[in-house]
Amino acid sequence: MMETAIEIRGLRKAFATKVVVDDLDFTVRRGEVFALLGPNGAGKTTTINILTTLVTPDAGVARVLGYDTRTETAEIQRRISLTGQSAAVDDALTGLENVVMFARLAGLNRAESARRATELLTRFDLTEAATRAVRTYSGGMRRRLDLALSFVVTPEVLFLDEPTTGLDTRSRRDLWDLIRTVAATGTTVFLTTQYLEEADQLADRIAVLHGGRIAALGTPAELKARVGGDTVELHDAQGELTREIPTDGSVADLRRALDLLDEEGLDGVVTLRRPTLDDVFLAVTASPRIQEIA
Repeated sequence: MMETAIEIRGLRKAFATKVVVDDLDFTVRRGEVFALLGPNGAGKTTTINILTTLVTPDAGVARVLGYDTRTETAEIQRRISLTGQSAAVDDALTGLENVVMFARLAGLNRAESARRATELLTRFDLTEAATRAVRTYSGGMRRRLDLALSFVVTPEVLFLDEPTTGLDTRSRRDLWDLIRTVAATGTTVFLTTQYLEEADQLADRIAVLHGGRIAALGTPAELKARVGGDTVELHDAQGELTREIPTDGSVADLRRALDLLDEEGLDGVVTLRRPTLDDVFLAVTASPRIQEIA
């Protein structure tokens, strides 16, 4: 079995005169959770549409499971699932009817479809709502149902395009748990998101997309390490930040920072702030230079 699930080389796509994806290069390993992180308009959805054969690139090569997205679309389509930004469910049908319909369309017979629907509704915690019309579902329930439909036939690669957009905090975290469960079965997960915390929580590796290009690529820990170590912060009685001292994260350097506060005669509450993906995003999108972790 090949180790690479997705390979992109020199990928480019423009709509009219606007270049949306510009010379992308990266690979995704089998079984990996890979996040493409960026603001609206960065090129995330266009990239995922190319990989799922919905859009043809202007230049470059994109392969999914070894198959070319231009010339071997049928081979790719039968091995992947895509959950888009809007739930692809029929509001007039019940949750059970939606899953059974998708199963029949996937080629399962009546008995197999019913059995698979029961399994998936249980797995995605929708059993109690199975016989209710989908129009009565909350946003989080609709997204869970949409994800369940992606697993009528277990995909080798699951593409999730901003899966938690519009969900409340509880629903978002519930969906994170489901995505972790999916990844634990060995399915490769490729997700796009504009939420820094989401990428940090879920991804094995993250690519930061900025202006259609990869601005940074690496594990969450590697990306955070690029913007420095821990910072010692001093806050006054009102909670206002009065002093901050960057460190390299070592015990010796932390002691140095504390000694410096003593020498300066400063008083207050000391806290330790570690780099976040917010820091990474602000740092790498401030410069046009491509930064990659080997």
